[in-house]
Amino acid sequence: MNSKKGIRIAAFAAALLAVGLPASAQAPELAMLDRLNRGGWELQLRSGGPDRRICVRTGRELIQIRHRQSGCSSFVVQDDPNEVTVQYTCRGDGYGRTTIRREGNGLVQIHSQGIQGGTPFSMDGEARHTGPC
Repeated sequence: MNSKKGIRIAAFAAALLAVGLPASAQAPELAMLDRLNRGGWELQLRSGGPDRRICVRTGRELIQIRHRQSGCSSFVVQDDPNEVTVQYTCRGDGYGRTTIRREGNGLVQIHSQGIQGGTPFSMDGEARHTGPC
């Protein structure tokens, strides 16, 4: 009886270790954004709106194009090597869902939609690295 209990405990401990090992071997969350070139980027909207300049320090600046404030909560929906989707909520100002597809470390496609200040928005564009901020 004691040997069966010991085997069960050992099996349980091994299962816990096996579950923990892959998690530590995973790539960091939103690693694709970490590979983007740092510095100045220009976002060209397909709707023909004015181009926007963005200073990229971490790559995450491209997620909240319409909600520039800090302190928004976010949830990673998709985290692939060349595409990420993040849904975020900015208390008191709305929410958004942004998909960024990497074509190269200096070129991404961005689709974002949501609500800002009570008004819906939807934008599609291309962002290119332009040099230093």
